[in-house]
Amino acid sequence: MKRQARWIVAALAACTFVAAQAADMTPEQRREQMGKLGWVDGPTHAAIGDKADIDTPAQTRFLPERDGERFLELTGNLPEPGNSVLVGRHWWATFAFSPVGYVKDDEKLDADALLKDIRSGDEPSNEERRKRGLPQLWTDGWFVPPHYDQDTRRLEWGLRLRGEGSSEPVVNYTVRVLGRTGYESVVLVSAPDTLDQDVKELKAILKSFDFRSGEKYAEFKQGDRIAQFGLGALVVGGAAAIAVKTGFWKSLLVALAAGWKLVVGVCVALFAGIAKLFKRKSP
Repeated sequence: MKRQARWIVAALAACTFVAAQAADMTPEQRREQMGKLGWVDGPTHAAIGDKADIDTPAQTRFLPERDGERFLELTGNLPEPGNSVLVGRHWWATFAFSPVGYVKDDEKLDADALLKDIRSGDEPSNEERRKRGLPQLWTDGWFVPPHYDQDTRRLEWGLRLRGEGSSEPVVNYTVRVLGRTGYESVVLVSAPDTLDQDVKELKAILKSFDFRSGEKYAEFKQGDRIAQFGLGALVVGGAAAIAVKTGFWKSLLVALAAGWKLVVGVCVALFAGIAKLFKRKSP
């Protein structure tokens, strides 16, 4: 597993050289910085922040919340605090909790309207990326339209993105798991040609994801805080529905941009190749 893990770190470091060319750091420095993060090899029982836990299998690596922001920065994304990271053989996913309150799950989803709202955030997001010297990203459309499962309390969708300088699309598959005091956002970074298998692997792992006692959706009690938006706003970006009413739409879009669109398309081939490296380097 240690040899496999080194290949993951090497691939991630190479990706950062392409994704953030403007940053003043050599590939060797990036590789060194990525290797210094607090990686935990699976299988292990890991804490997702202070709200939930998950069991990670073999051939995965887990990064606790304290290092998640640095990981995002090194992979050419807008850095955000509060992210745990799980890396598979040719995919990775972030986990972040939003304490917005209890989200009612009785809203009917309009995929076309939601896509229009998401695209309206492309320019504010890219403005911020340009300031940071990061490649731009645009929304192409749905890879998987948003849908909700009341049994698992999971809202899921796949968004197809186009990165600057790349002819291949990148797909973010997103899962929002509803809890009593908010929701856990799980964003899978994958390539279209491996998405089905990657989603399958992630969903298998998510079976072990569980909010801790007192944080489960079914433990809602009268008097608990209720979110001022529903499922559709979660797809667009969490609290976006409130921002429209309060006039902070543009600033909120910039803050939420990293949550919508992680990684640039030029990195996809490297992650897709990790599966082969695992097979080649396995004892």
